[in-house]
Amino acid sequence: MARHKVEISGISTTDIKVLTNEEMEVLFKKFKEDNDLLAREELVNGNLKLVLSIIKRFNNRGENLDDLFQVGCLGLVKAIDNFDLSYNVKLSTYAVPMILGEVKRYLRDNNSLRVSRSIKDLAYSILKEKEILTNKLGREPSLEEISISLGIDIVDIANSLDAITT
Repeated sequence: MARHKVEISGISTTDIKVLTNEEMEVLFKKFKEDNDLLAREELVNGNLKLVLSIIKRFNNRGENLDDLFQVGCLGLVKAIDNFDLSYNVKLSTYAVPMILGEVKRYLRDNNSLRVSRSIKDLAYSILKEKEILTNKLGREPSLEEISISLGIDIVDIANSLDAITT
């Protein structure tokens, strides 16, 4: 099997060491009990392939893989800092959702167009009201009916809904 070298953020993936479960447990105990930052760094370095495996999913989005790798590493560091050995769960099980969350947050927030939280909140309450009215009326309500039900101008409803679909 050929070993393919990939360089992300100056790191050759062929040189990344993968830690065994026993090594991770020893390092976690050093980090948590003694606040050993070198152990923490070894934990991060020993789990970089996990980050790489996750960011591969986002390869065809036109984003810079170095940026995604760095964001994924932030998620890994957060996972390591918050991980608790007493739950008897593998780090990867705990870290994957955190890494994914950081990457998705980055992709969501790294748009040139920013939509304010208040407009998003308004749009979500409109969608909720639309669902309630759909169940009540047995059909999809018009913008006018939603407007009357919520006491909001039709233009504001249309703009809010448009903002979250863009």
